[in-house]
Amino acid sequence: MNAHALGVLEFPRLLDLVAARATTELGAERVRALTPTRDREWLEREHTRVTAMRAAIGGEQPWHPEPVPDLRNALRRLRIEGLGWSAAELLGAALLLRSSRRTRESLGSERRPPIVVAVLGPVLSRLFTAKAEEEAIERAIQEDGTVRDDASPDLRRLRRELRAAHGELIRILERAMERLESHHRLQDASVTVRNGRYVIPVRREGRGAVGGIVHDASQTGGTLFVEPPAAIEFGNRIRELESEEAEEVERILRELTDRLRPHREPLADTLEALAELDSLFARARYAREFECASAPLVPARRGFSVRRARHPLLLARAAGEGTDVIPFDLAMEQGERTLLVSGPNTGGKTVLLKAVGIISAMAQSGIPAPVDEESAVPMFDDIYADVGDEQSIEASLSTFSAHLKNLSEILRLATADSLVLVDELGSGTDPTEGAALGWAILEELTRRGTTTIATTHLGTLKELATQVDAVVNASLQFDAVRLAPTYRLVKGVPGRSYGISIARRLSLPEAVVARAEERLPQQERDVTALLEQLEQREAVLAEREREADAIADDARRRIQDVIRREQNVRARERETERQARQDARRYLLDARAEIDRTIRQLRQAGADAIEEQGRAARRQAEQLAQRQGQELERLEREEANVERRARTGPVAQAKRPGGPLREGDSVEVGTLGGKRGRVLELRGKDAVVAVGVMKLTVPANALTKVDAPPAEPAGTIIGDLPDVEAKSEVDLRGMRVDEIDAVLMQAVDAAIRADFRSLRIIHGKGTGALRAHVAELLQKDTRIVNQRLGAWNEGGTGVTVAEFG
Repeated sequence: MNAHALGVLEFPRLLDLVAARATTELGAERVRALTPTRDREWLEREHTRVTAMRAAIGGEQPWHPEPVPDLRNALRRLRIEGLGWSAAELLGAALLLRSSRRTRESLGSERRPPIVVAVLGPVLSRLFTAKAEEEAIERAIQEDGTVRDDASPDLRRLRRELRAAHGELIRILERAMERLESHHRLQDASVTVRNGRYVIPVRREGRGAVGGIVHDASQTGGTLFVEPPAAIEFGNRIRELESEEAEEVERILRELTDRLRPHREPLADTLEALAELDSLFARARYAREFECASAPLVPARRGFSVRRARHPLLLARAAGEGTDVIPFDLAMEQGERTLLVSGPNTGGKTVLLKAVGIISAMAQSGIPAPVDEESAVPMFDDIYADVGDEQSIEASLSTFSAHLKNLSEILRLATADSLVLVDELGSGTDPTEGAALGWAILEELTRRGTTTIATTHLGTLKELATQVDAVVNASLQFDAVRLAPTYRLVKGVPGRSYGISIARRLSLPEAVVARAEERLPQQERDVTALLEQLEQREAVLAEREREADAIADDARRRIQDVIRREQNVRARERETERQARQDARRYLLDARAEIDRTIRQLRQAGADAIEEQGRAARRQAEQLAQRQGQELERLEREEANVERRARTGPVAQAKRPGGPLREGDSVEVGTLGGKRGRVLELRGKDAVVAVGVMKLTVPANALTKVDAPPAEPAGTIIGDLPDVEAKSEVDLRGMRVDEIDAVLMQAVDAAIRADFRSLRIIHGKGTGALRAHVAELLQKDTRIVNQRLGAWNEGGTGVTVAEFG
């Protein structure tokens, strides 16, 4: 993309701003290397990855990048066989492996939002882990970069001998110092080291008394640093041990390097992957800090719209100063190619111009831009800019000549997919000639289909929109009372200059101001008056629009309150009806039990006719109880439907597409109380439907086609499982004695309807109160031919098994 335009838009400064949010220099380098591109596939992937990273750093457990050492040069040298790394480089390798392992464990955790694992998974899969090599390096090398004594048995022995030799040598030298004559000895002198050899300081006149080798002298020459003969042999031995130690250390480092050499490519890929994650982290952190959105990118020639847009550099400066940036909205329809912005100085025209360009460059570089999510950011093949004073003394170019040079290049290179930004078009020369040149340039760019945004003060150019199709006037509003900019963009209306008004406000002599107004052409004064009227009417309409919005918001709140109250009333009505029917069913069951007792008493008395009447009464009670149970199930289905509608919302309920069913359609299954599923296969008048994790064959006419629900993250189950069959056991643990009647009886009814031979009732051991009450209820029910405690493999005394006839 055009480097000159990116420089004018200060795009490198923006990259530095984003790169400052990275935690490593490698990540910052990747941010600074970003450039605008038209590769839509790459852009969609980058913006999706930034969105996933925003989810990772903004959850309950915010993720933060691990430290990443720069091992690029060391990894290149790893190709050379036999070459060993330094201890610092090996520590860097251990750090790299540790950061890779921790990053993979953290970002790949199941506790992360599904989008994080799904989108960042390909990057995480490139992270190489080698716990054995990581631990081997940490065992051998200390954090300060020195090799540990226990890195090898030989090194431990050599260092032990070295310490002993050093101690013995110092003792020899100290004894030699003690034997010196007082006039040869230096006061407070001690053993020291010169040129790698241990020596003692003596006065020059005592040189002959000591003998040995002189290794150094003081600056005055009065003190000599001498290695006595008795210390020379020990000194040589120490040098030998130090040489052997250095060789052993080198061998250990080379051995550790050889362990890493087979993993050179995975390590290099890991380094790149961690830098890539840090780059995504920097962009996501920037986007969260400045409330940016990864808005969709659209071809500029089809029209675009940016909502609540803000200049990113101005936004950063305002954040540092604690001030606010006023956002702007800009929409260009498909048939609009040129936007001509006019108005007074200090009104924000140049900021608007640059903001549009830098926002598009950001979005085309994979960086979320400071716009609202409802925006559609334009995508260009290139950006051209003629902004600011670009005169060059060296090239003998005046300001006007520099502008013409830029405009000439723009006219030569700009295409229908380009963006052209021109500030103060037609300035720098005679206004008449400047307006004529500006008119011709804009007319050519508009004819070509180039997206052009230009600012001007020339009144003649404001007439361009009335004579050339696809040219639109716009202005940045100015408060005529306070004579201060409002920075609010208004399309369709050119701006006034306010030059004379500002002169009057700044106390220019009234006679001079009045004479200036008289010198204005009548047509210019008429246009100014008309624009002033339009601005006043627009202000009135804007105020009325705000009032209408406030009234609409209040009405919506009131409607929501009414709907909420209605739902609460209906919920209370359903709860009251449910409780009444539960009571009625319990009374009927008690009556049936009483009838059974009477029948048993009559049977014992031998009254057959009365027994037959008792059976009829019992059947009637059972039918009434079953009816109440069915009504309870109906109430539960209604409540489930209410909850489902509440989850999907009124908009989803209102939008139910019709048309014939097709495989893959989302449907509501009428036979399952309106549960949602997806059509897998059509078989004549039937359809195979997936509801949750179950597949069912249902009549096609029982299905209602609905809008597809929002895409669920990978690994989730859409909907809940349908209750299509009774359960062979019921769990009463945790309930009170007075709560289990309805639950147990419903389970018995469902088991009998499902033709089960028995029902397993889990009540636990506890105090035995639940078990006793369950036994009493089962004893009253004549459909149960036997009840027993569970066997050892059925739950023992914590379970009762009810057997049916």
